[in-house]
Amino acid sequence: MTLTQPGSHMREELTSQPQTWGRAADMRDQQSVLPAAGARVAVVGCGTSWFMAQSYATLRETAGQGQTDAFAASESFVDRGYDAIVALTRSGTTTEVLELVDRVAGRTRVIGVIGDETSPLVGMVDDAVLLPFADERSVVQTRFATTALALFRASLGEDLTAAIADAAAVLSADDDDLALRDAEQYTFLGRGWTVGLAHEAALKMRESSQSWTESYPSMEYRHGPLAIAAPGRVTWQFGRAPEGLAAQVEATGARFVQHPIDPMADLVRLHRVALDRAVARGLDPDQPRNLTRSVILDA
Repeated sequence: MTLTQPGSHMREELTSQPQTWGRAADMRDQQSVLPAAGARVAVVGCGTSWFMAQSYATLRETAGQGQTDAFAASESFVDRGYDAIVALTRSGTTTEVLELVDRVAGRTRVIGVIGDETSPLVGMVDDAVLLPFADERSVVQTRFATTALALFRASLGEDLTAAIADAAAVLSADDDDLALRDAEQYTFLGRGWTVGLAHEAALKMRESSQSWTESYPSMEYRHGPLAIAAPGRVTWQFGRAPEGLAAQVEATGARFVQHPIDPMADLVRLHRVALDRAVARGLDPDQPRNLTRSVILDA
């Protein structure tokens, strides 16, 4: 019997992201299955996949590709005449996603972006984009989420060369910022498509290391949440911050974190911090407390 170190699957998976992003960026035939420009689209998912849906929706609509809305699968309003629904799920077994797809079958085209090619969802959708090379053993999700987002970004015409290089640089650098790892509290912020990344960062740190995290659109942070900023706490901005926000945060004694790299690569940095924080606390992010790889509800 082979024993593994806590978080060993998460470490292997998060460090493989530059390679999986490059592979997704080259999947031109699969990208062509995604909704064409001008289509009205709903993107649905649960947990991490919902946050990636938010990022994709903002990127697609901002790029002028058509109205794109993102929903948690359990709280979706998909009966609005959408031309297509994109269902994002690593496992393809999440109850809420399966129920939604079954409900719209025969009425709205559904495109599944799925990690497990053997899952039941593959046979339920009209078209399936499969990413088995990005599937994961760790319960805490890293590379599937970012690889799906890389696929979406490439489908919108983005060149991911710089993002991949930034992620590789993050992973090759020494990560000895103990003050960042050991902070009392974290708030993650984003603007536009990086709001989804901020929500995902908060979830990742929370589920892997049982930490106090929050997340907001950057401009909303000053509408109340700034009150928790204090020495020993971190406010982490994905992408460019609003003018003056860094100074306001630093005036509280909190640490303001912002890296001049592709925001998706900055999420990789957060993955490393979350993993190291979990291990330092004696936790195993491959098997976090109260969580499973897929949420399958009893009928």
